[in-house]
Amino acid sequence: MTAPLRSRLPVHAPMTLVLFIAAVGMVRTLTHHWREGAVLLGGALIVAAVLRLLLPTERVGLLAIRSRPLDVLCYAGLGTVISVIAVTITASLLNGGG
Repeated sequence: MTAPLRSRLPVHAPMTLVLFIAAVGMVRTLTHHWREGAVLLGGALIVAAVLRLLLPTERVGLLAIRSRPLDVLCYAGLGTVISVIAVTITASLLNGGG
């Protein structure tokens, strides 16, 4: 009989997934697609929040920094703010217009 997914999932897999998404976001940012990169970076934090919420503490590895509610609030809040700001910045704001 096979072990459940939770017991087969390496403890570093959640952090590896978040870092992979963040790395893709950084590559997009460095290749002059800053808006897509920023949304991916925000998305990486939102994924971290979801993983922290759903996985038990002993399986989230380095994503567990503080208590679960505080981690989820910080990850989701910062990820949402980064994504919303990236999506809502207009060309007139970038060119110094108001």
